[in-house]
Amino acid sequence: MQPPDHNQKEEAMAESNFIDYVKILCRSGKGGAGSRHFHRAKYVPKGGPDGGDGGRGGHIILKGNRHMWTLLPLRYQRHVFATDGQSGGAGRSFGKDGEDRIIEVPVGTAVFDADTGEFLCEITEDGEEIKLLRGGKGGLGNWHFATSTNRAPRYAQPGQPAIEKAVILELKLLGDVGLVGFPNAGKSTLLSAISAAKPKIADYPFTTMEPSLGIVNYRGDKSFVMADIPGIIEGASEGKGLGLRFLRHIERNAVLLFMIPADSDDIKKDYEILLNELKEFNPDLADKSRVLAISKCDMLDDELREEIAKELPEDLPTVFISAVTGQGLTELKDLLWREINSEANQVKSTMTHRNLDVRHRVEEEDDFIFRQDDSEDEDFPINDSDWEDEFWDEEDSVNG
Repeated sequence: MQPPDHNQKEEAMAESNFIDYVKILCRSGKGGAGSRHFHRAKYVPKGGPDGGDGGRGGHIILKGNRHMWTLLPLRYQRHVFATDGQSGGAGRSFGKDGEDRIIEVPVGTAVFDADTGEFLCEITEDGEEIKLLRGGKGGLGNWHFATSTNRAPRYAQPGQPAIEKAVILELKLLGDVGLVGFPNAGKSTLLSAISAAKPKIADYPFTTMEPSLGIVNYRGDKSFVMADIPGIIEGASEGKGLGLRFLRHIERNAVLLFMIPADSDDIKKDYEILLNELKEFNPDLADKSRVLAISKCDMLDDELREEIAKELPEDLPTVFISAVTGQGLTELKDLLWREINSEANQVKSTMTHRNLDVRHRVEEEDDFIFRQDDSEDEDFPINDSDWEDEFWDEEDSVNG
């Protein structure tokens, strides 16, 4: 079977429902203006100011949803705008607050400023809410400004302006074990053998075009989550291959499972290449627990296995496996379970949130141009009918 060409790879990625990187434009609502109204009533010629406060603008809120696994809905909803607060009214009536816009995202979504690449926030729990953009505060009505020397203030406070920001949402899958290896190393075969996941499997490199998760049952009622990502090649940190784009999905995994086939020319060298690519992508990945699995061991005899074992990296848990025959899979599960529940992984890790640079961006999303909103913000309208002539000249009112 021949491997797909570059155009076929792009088409496959474009048709996929798994979207882990999207650029959207958000705008909070502006605050409503305070009212400059004066009380009018029969037999009350000088009722005084009674203009109410304006309502606050709507917030843009991110909310975690554990039932979501992709950012696909946001690809077709590029503009997320909250509504503006309404202006205050007569009789100290407060304006209505603008409606908040809630953006539901999968757990593990990080948010970055699209212009600067600066890290803004991250959703890590189901139901967690973060105010991405705050709505403008409503302005104060003119009754707030009445004093003993200025009993008829002819001014009110305008509402605060809206905040508009283009942001990038980046999804990082949350798993216990992340599979790391070169293309065609047997990662997808392993995932399908020890879990119910059904990733695409073929005998050519880059069969896996998108990450996938599998739940691995362990000794009855226990389980852990394993994440499979497209293969990494040497130079991935410089933009080669597909691996760099999907490395973000193993940043949150507790254990990294390096998979190198038994027919590799130099297993130790391949391991060092993979580890170096991870360090280049995010130095914090080097501090995670690591396990080395030598795959496709059904082709090895005892003598070859002993020779390979002598060349393996020291101080690194190693296991020989074969996903086809099931050899070593139970031992691998035991080893992964111990690493996941080790004392080092019980302490909540503080992952350094990297900013988005050129290497971590997706060009087709960054080049997306939002439509321009031609509507200009209108200034707070002045209604001269709100002002009685007697209030324009305070001195005449006092002397009269």
